[in-house]
Amino acid sequence: EPETVEQARAQPDAVAGLGIEDVTDHYAGVIAGLAEPPVIIGHSFGGLIAQKLLGRNLGAAAVAIDPAQIRGVLVLPAAQLRASGVVLSNPANAKRSVSLSAAQFRYGFGNALSRDESDLLHEKWTIPSPGKPLFEAATANFVAHSPAAVDTRNARRGPLLLISGGKDHTVPDSVTRSTFKQYRHSTAVTELKQFPDRGHSLIIDNGWREVADAALAWLEKSAPGR
Repeated sequence: EPETVEQARAQPDAVAGLGIEDVTDHYAGVIAGLAEPPVIIGHSFGGLIAQKLLGRNLGAAAVAIDPAQIRGVLVLPAAQLRASGVVLSNPANAKRSVSLSAAQFRYGFGNALSRDESDLLHEKWTIPSPGKPLFEAATANFVAHSPAAVDTRNARRGPLLLISGGKDHTVPDSVTRSTFKQYRHSTAVTELKQFPDRGHSLIIDNGWREVADAALAWLEKSAPGR
């Protein structure tokens, strides 16, 4: 990723074609250079990747916020189909980077906000992102060694908090709840925190601090000293 939003928009091909394993391996390499395992926090596909890294015992704990669908999750709400259809409707997007229009961003991210705030966030933060991870997640349950697979049975991993937004169209609450159920065979700490009135923008919109405070409070309880 370029260092600024402006540079990212000017270089859309810089991330084209990158997949889930590419990004996971990148962060695994970063973690390998640290003195001790970190707390891993990710949003959307970052939340999926945080779970993959934690499942590999590379983190002390993880917080996955509105995490993208992992292998084993079968629910597919209509809102999610509409939001992801922006990318999945064109197979060529698997090798491209894709940007959202203001209207697409409002449906997928800013639907719980005023139009003005959604448009402001779109202008301030949106950058081209690789389409490949969406195709990998969409086909996860049909591919034996899908990059969207997570070791949900690992009982030796650190604690995990899943956070969902009740109005999220991109990763609906039902998807995160189904992800939570995938961990039922592990004795490691796994918890779910729901924000009923929040959408996919919950980490960057006007209510971001509530989400951050909830994550920090959980970490103090479940991973003290981190």
